[in-house]
Amino acid sequence: MLRKTRLLQASFCCLLLAGCATSQTTTQQPAPLEPTSTINTTGPAIKPVVKALDAHPKTGDSVQGRQDYFQANGALSPYLQAWANELSELQSIPLDRIEALLKSASYDAQAARLMAPSKGRIKRSWSTYKNRFIEPIRIKAGLDFWQQHAPTIERIANQYGVPAEIIVSIIGVETIYGRYTGDFRVLDALLTLGFSYPDNSRPERGKLFRDQLADLIVLDHQGKINASSATGSFAGAMGLPQFMPGSLMRYAVDGDGDNKIDLYHSIPDVVASVANFLVEHGWQPGLPVFAPVNVHDAAAKPLVDGGLSPLLSWSQIKQARAATPFSSDQQPWAQSPLGIIDLAEESQGTAEYRVATPNFYAITSYNRSYFYATTVADFAALLAQRRQN
Repeated sequence: MLRKTRLLQASFCCLLLAGCATSQTTTQQPAPLEPTSTINTTGPAIKPVVKALDAHPKTGDSVQGRQDYFQANGALSPYLQAWANELSELQSIPLDRIEALLKSASYDAQAARLMAPSKGRIKRSWSTYKNRFIEPIRIKAGLDFWQQHAPTIERIANQYGVPAEIIVSIIGVETIYGRYTGDFRVLDALLTLGFSYPDNSRPERGKLFRDQLADLIVLDHQGKINASSATGSFAGAMGLPQFMPGSLMRYAVDGDGDNKIDLYHSIPDVVASVANFLVEHGWQPGLPVFAPVNVHDAAAKPLVDGGLSPLLSWSQIKQARAATPFSSDQQPWAQSPLGIIDLAEESQGTAEYRVATPNFYAITSYNRSYFYATTVADFAALLAQRRQN
């Protein structure tokens, strides 16, 4: 697997984060739980393994560096020791192992800087975001990856009911098929973001990263990952699909039958884990990502709620002057809950509107961004078309 230097990888991740941020506003989409490079998200909405203690330092105390994780004698600071004690008790992990891992961790100033909120708000641009990902290098890499691993991809796609092109697209958007998996030490990144999250206005984010740190330590205890050496994005996402520790724990699967999961080197494991993640988040075999429907902009705009669940019926959308080139009422997607999404060009005051099915919203579980999910769908369609020709 090829790796970039930390600086280049960080720059790449910043582009991903910028793209996610520009697809959201306070009245439309909630802030992403994880960056795309995780994000992969990371990536995705996680259920905490432990009830992390509230006795932690105030978020954002310092983005220059923290010296108070440890006492002068090398012991853990009181709040970190209390957290370790709770994790040990709740997960039956030897306390000395948890302490050893935490004592080996360091504050990662670069991870904190990259996660810090940007100054000012960047105007959303669907075309700018899309063009970062759907471009010649990634297209060629995607076709090559698909061709090289076609039997594995097709087998797993059929097994899970997730189209091959969707799986290939996600891996390409996340890491360009392993070229940009990240070289941040995950243990350091999660400690930093969990106990020194660089944004006072988002205390829940620190809690999320503390939960991810707990998941990483649990995975280490189970022998599923080496927490001391695991590398990934500055947000702690790992491997070709950029799974956070919690997603690896809950959704990653063994795709090659060797009784272990390797998201760095095993293509069957990577492909099966992406497919399983989508299925576990509501993917419905046979449904398109978008309904083949044209909607009138003025009528569609009031129906955009910015949420991450489909709440409309086809009859409601038809009242918004939606049109299809064929009889649609009996189509499977017309029987499903739907949503209207906007893909904005804010500097121009315009937007493209599409009718999204539950499968679109399954993709947003990977990264909570309309731009991200639409890019995955459009890149997938392009790859399938190119492969067919």
